[in-house]
Amino acid sequence: MSEQLLPGYIIRRGSALERSLLLKFMQRTYQDIFPNEDFSHLEQTVKQYFSNDTPLWWVEEEGEQGSGGAGEQGSNKKSLSSAPLPLCPSAPHSPIACLWVGNAIDQVHGNRHAHIFILYVVPEHRRRGIGTALMRYVENWAIQRGDRQIGLQVFQSNKPALNLYNQLGYQTQSIWMVKFLSAEKETQG
Repeated sequence: MSEQLLPGYIIRRGSALERSLLLKFMQRTYQDIFPNEDFSHLEQTVKQYFSNDTPLWWVEEEGEQGSGGAGEQGSNKKSLSSAPLPLCPSAPHSPIACLWVGNAIDQVHGNRHAHIFILYVVPEHRRRGIGTALMRYVENWAIQRGDRQIGLQVFQSNKPALNLYNQLGYQTQSIWMVKFLSAEKETQG
């Protein structure tokens, strides 16, 4: 079942049959930020976390959705390569944005809450309010299921996403730090 997200755009709930399309969107998201990296490993993330408990929504241009969209999109079961993944927004039944949400536990208060795995809008449809509308959509969904907060992770280098989340009232709660380790043992002098 679809509903209007914004004038000209509808949102519909995704299905398990669209696993390969979700993977393409995930890989495209990361390739936009890190164009020279191989993101074939994201297939394992989708296999591990995509389920009925982790809802997925697609945004399509109004009038582009079709009766066989989910089955058509999900019928390709081949493994995806790490090459840049073209998403064709003008093709019939082709989503132009997606939102995938999971569950997390607040480590301070112990409450379950929604966690955004991915929000992606294809470049040709950015700066039209779709990201903001998707964030408001998921906030309403989370409120209806009783969540008190929504979490997400964003790369520090992703300035457009940081600006969006800041404008919507999201605040930094923690900083995730990493240290890359050398495979060789360091000798002590």
